[in-house]
This record gives sequence, C-alpha cells and structure tokens, in this order.
Amino acid sequence: TNNLRCDLTMRILSLSIWNKQAEKGVELMSISDVSQFGYFQKSSVSEFLKFTAQFMADRTAPGERKSVKEKEYICHTLVKSDKIGGVLICDEEYPQRVAYSFILKSLDDFVNKHPKYTWRNVPFPEVPEIRQQFDLFQDPRQADSITQIQGDLDETKVILYNTIEQVLERGEKLDDIVAKSENLSLTSKQFYKTAKSTNSCCTIL
Repeated sequence: TNNLRCDLTMRILSLSIWNKQAEKGVELMSISDVSQFGYFQKSSVSEFLKFTAQFMADRTAPGERKSVKEKEYICHTLVKSDKIGGVLICDEEYPQRVAYSFILKSLDDFVNKHPKYTWRNVPFPEVPEIRQQFDLFQDPRQADSITQIQGDLDETKVILYNTIEQVLERGEKLDDIVAKSENLSLTSKQFYKTAKSTNSCCTIL
C-alpha cells in the first residue's frame, strides 16, 4: 500500500494554469494543498505535482482534454483553443465533471485578472478568487451547484489513460524524463527511484 496515502477522500491536491502558445507549457499560476502528507514528504510531493502538471501540459494540445489515472490519483488536463490550459490533480474518486468545471472556471477567472498581454513576467501569484474556489471545490458536493451551469461540458470527449506511461510518446521513458527534469530536486529523484523499486508511489507517479 502507498504510505503517502491519507484517509481523506476526494481531495484536490493541485491546480495549475498554463500558457500553451508554444508546445512546451509555461506555468502561469499554481495552487496546491499537501497538508495531508508528512513533514518530510511535503517538499517532494509538491515537486512531483509540478512535474506531473508540466508533463501533462506539454502533452495536451489545444482543444484536448486528457485524464490520467495513476494508483489512486487522477490528473485532469484541459487546453482551450485559445491556448490556455489547466491541470488539476486529485483523488481518483473526485467527480470528473466537477473537476473539469473547476478548471474551466479557473481559466476564465485567471484571464479576467491577467489578460494575455500581461503574460510576460510569470508565474503570477495566486488569484484570490481561484484560491477561494480551490477551497470550495475540495468538497465536490458543495461545488456541484456551480458546476450545473457548465452544461456544455459533457459534449467534449475526454481521453482517458490508465497510467501515466500510456501518455509517453514512442521512444520516451518516464525514468529519463524524471532524471532530466528541472522541476525535481536530487532528493525527489532519489525518492522516485526508491518508490519505484518498492512498488510504492510518489504522489501520482
């Protein structure tokens, strides 16, 4: 079993917003909550959340929605046609419709606060409205009344992957991407190796 797992269910771990003008995503803003993890794990967990968000932002094209399951977590990624995207990482039990509704609302709130012409000095600090929504959406039942407004959500097909390995392009290896990542410290890279060798899990990897 995964010793990083907490007893709380249906938690959102992180939300990040990305500029996808280029193939490689540029982070515009991020919010995370790793309070359920142990003191010595929080730093590595935070780094792996950012690593995973970057990994998925880079591999999701405008107009696509991808959900990737890994152990008991799931990563939802959405990139709009105007090349702004969001990545939400949460427990697998968290409702998909609510997750994508939160991403869409966060993207709208972000652009209202920071129009595209201001996207030079990034990342931006947290947008208070999005932080409030992040806290509200921790309980999907509380957020459900908001998500009912997003009636068009089910019309867009979501590509579902059962492991993050399935997202890799031909010839890519996750071990190599982890080793080369600038988002991961040496401690986190070693943590990944140890977790993999013991078949445990480092957040969603």
